[in-house]
Amino acid sequence: MSEAEPVRSAGISYQQLISGDVVAPPATLTLENPYETSITSVPVTRYTTKAFHELEMEKLWPKVWQMACREEEIPEIGNHVVYDIGHYSIIVVRTETGIKAHHNVCRHRGRRLCDRDGYAASFICPFHGFSWHLDGSLRGITSEWDFPHIDKDNFTLTPLQCDTWGGWVFVNMDMRAEPLMSYLGDLPSHFAVWKPEQRYIEAHVAKVMGCNWKLCQEAFMEAFHVIQTHPQILVGIGDENSQYDAWGNFSRAITPNGTPSPHLRRQPSEQEMLDAIMMRNLDDPPAPAIPEGVSARAAMAASAREGLEAIVGDETPISDACVSDSIYYTLFPNFHPWGGFNRIVYRFRPFDNRHDKSIMECYYLSPFAGDRPDPAPMHWLEEDQPWTDAPELGMLARVFTQDTFNLPKVQLGLEAAQYDEVMLANYQETKIRHFHTLLANYIR
Repeated sequence: MSEAEPVRSAGISYQQLISGDVVAPPATLTLENPYETSITSVPVTRYTTKAFHELEMEKLWPKVWQMACREEEIPEIGNHVVYDIGHYSIIVVRTETGIKAHHNVCRHRGRRLCDRDGYAASFICPFHGFSWHLDGSLRGITSEWDFPHIDKDNFTLTPLQCDTWGGWVFVNMDMRAEPLMSYLGDLPSHFAVWKPEQRYIEAHVAKVMGCNWKLCQEAFMEAFHVIQTHPQILVGIGDENSQYDAWGNFSRAITPNGTPSPHLRRQPSEQEMLDAIMMRNLDDPPAPAIPEGVSARAAMAASAREGLEAIVGDETPISDACVSDSIYYTLFPNFHPWGGFNRIVYRFRPFDNRHDKSIMECYYLSPFAGDRPDPAPMHWLEEDQPWTDAPELGMLARVFTQDTFNLPKVQLGLEAAQYDEVMLANYQETKIRHFHTLLANYIR
């Protein structure tokens, strides 16, 4: 190992593992880009104070590209969604000339124009009736005679930058910010083989979480917590063998499945690994028996390929890694699309302009054959509702329940902490260190 390579677990590396797969991985999964930064700790106050939240509201959220919705959620002219982030509110709408974004604020006396997602032929303020066309240009002034001082050509809704990639719609409040494609860097090339634009929203669940939005997302940026938080899956997951990389504004972790955790004291059988991966309840049918001489990883991949090939076609081979492993990206600051044919996409943001509560969203983006299915509506869960109240998430809801048990207690612990810094691992918490390095560039 050269001095430039990171110190990793003694277990098999991810690159060694995929070199033995039955169907080879795409080139994007053979990339390695270890991240170097001097940050080994971050201030506790980043999670616990209203003052730092207000810094983010001033210096972070108005300056970065954020995923606001999927294109399929606004398929027709007049369809719009409302995206809230802290005290900001944004309308994303499909117009005759494409998708546009406006601040959700009446130019007269400031009432929010739209209270919810829906359809509108124009935006009419419910307070006094001032109105704007979908493109943001002025439509009408109530009692126009009383406003001779308004320059109607310039009395538009306040615009944002708006662009799309992979079927997602992104917005940026800073009209001078770099273009989206520049901000994304190499991320589109990583996802090109998986064609995210050819997915539909099969499920969309949002839950209020009793912790800061950064605490919430950081729990889903590493596999380091699996040994204690999700011990039931250790038999089939190479948690400590995960690979971590970073490029520009995005980072990636790849956690292999169908291989045991290095923390285990004995080597499990291939059947035990498959059983663990499938996370069956006691009353569920048993996992399929693995044929002699076949690994759990190969069996899992073969089963997934059989179901996918008819949907995605055979233009690109469906590799073992693309259907077996957890390939989780983070685009700074809060967007988490998963690679491969895993359906998961996360988004995290402050709840109701609070520093100590957040919104966690999980989308399932699924491939389809034929006409695009209608997108599933968002299913909101309150803070005291368990994830298992969202059966559309399947077994993932049970995993989330374990995370949810920890996160409010982390918030409470940090608020009571008598120390100043949160310590971060050099390698397994690469993505968190990368995030805080970028955050520091905005919060000066």
